[in-house]
Amino acid sequence: MPEISRFYGMVIAMFYNDDAPPHFHVRYGEQKAVIGIDPIALLEGNLSRRAKALVIDWAKEHQAELMADWELARQQAPLNRIEPLE
Repeated sequence: MPEISRFYGMVIAMFYNDDAPPHFHVRYGEQKAVIGIDPIALLEGNLSRRAKALVIDWAKEHQAELMADWELARQQAPLNRIEPLE
């Protein structure tokens, strides 16, 4: 699972063989979630309220980059790193 960003202990990654809708995965300690890209929304899993808010804010900032990485993943191409939340 290629890591595309990391911030505040959260690891953001995408799988090459995942099915639609476009999404990314978040790991934060023992917590795991799948976040949709368009629209940005929690699709499955659980994150603490704070972690979820941070990830959603980050995803809104980088939605176009996330979609570009999703398209690269569909082509089995290397994914681009995305700046972490600051």
